[in-house]
Amino acid sequence: MSSSENPEARAHEPVSALLAVSTVIFALRTDEQTGDVPQVWLPLVRRIRSPFEGRWALPGGPLHLDEDLPFAAARTLHDTTGLRPRYLEQLYAFGDVRRSTAADRVVSIVYWALVRSDEASRASVGENVRWFPADDLPELAFDHNLIVDYALWRLRTKMEYSRIAHAFLGETFTLAQLREVHEAVLGRALDPANFRRTIEGSGTVVATDQYLTGTRHRPPRLYRYNGSIDLADQGPLPRQRHPFDAPPTATGSTATGSTSSEEDEGHAK
Repeated sequence: MSSSENPEARAHEPVSALLAVSTVIFALRTDEQTGDVPQVWLPLVRRIRSPFEGRWALPGGPLHLDEDLPFAAARTLHDTTGLRPRYLEQLYAFGDVRRSTAADRVVSIVYWALVRSDEASRASVGENVRWFPADDLPELAFDHNLIVDYALWRLRTKMEYSRIAHAFLGETFTLAQLREVHEAVLGRALDPANFRRTIEGSGTVVATDQYLTGTRHRPPRLYRYNGSIDLADQGPLPRQRHPFDAPPTATGSTATGSTSSEEDEGHAK
C-alpha cells in the first residue's frame, strides 16, 4: 500500500512548511485618556483578508530566500511601524499543526523588540495599525494571543536577572525612572527604598555627576548601566551588530504595507 493510500503513513511523511517572521514590539506608554501609570503596550495590524479578516494580528513579513532571520524581523517591523528598536531578539518558533487555517502548514519564527516611549510615539499609526495594552488585548488572529502571552512572560522573567530594562531607557536615568520600568513590566508596585538598596547593592548601575533638571524638587541624580559587569543573558543590545547596521541581504526588498501579518507571507499577494 502506498503512502497516498495509507493516511497514517502519509501523516509521517516529511513536509515543506511555509516560514513566516513576526515581531512582538513592546513599549511603555501611558493611556492618554486615563493618564494612568505607564504600562506595556504593543502595536498590532488589522488583517484585511481572510482568514480572520478584520481581526488584529502581530506585524509580520516575508522571509526572502537569501535573507537572514534577524534582518527579516527588523525589516518587516520597520515597514509596518517605522521603528528601529535597539533590542531585537528571537523569541520562539511557533509551529502547532493547527495554528493556521490555510492548506499549507505555517511555522512562524517570532522575534520580540523593545523600544523607548519617545521612539514609540514616532511609530507609524494608520487606519490598520493601532497600539494596545498588552494585558488587555482583543481576540487576535491565529495563535497570536498565545505568542504575546509568552513574550510577556519572557520579558518579566528577564527583568529579574538581566539589564533588559535598559532598552526602555536612555543612556542615563534616575532610579525612580528605572523603578517605574520594573513596575510597569512586572505589573506591581515596588517599595522605593528597597528597590534603591537592591539596585545600588547589585553594582549594575553607576552614579554619574549629572542630575535631572526641570523638576520641582531637589534634582535627582542620574545613573548609567555598569558596562564592566557582564550580566547573564543580556540579549543583543547595542554592543552587538544590529540588523540595521548593514543593508539586508535580500534583493528587491520592498515595504509589505502596514497591514501585513505572518500568514499572508506564504501566499501570493
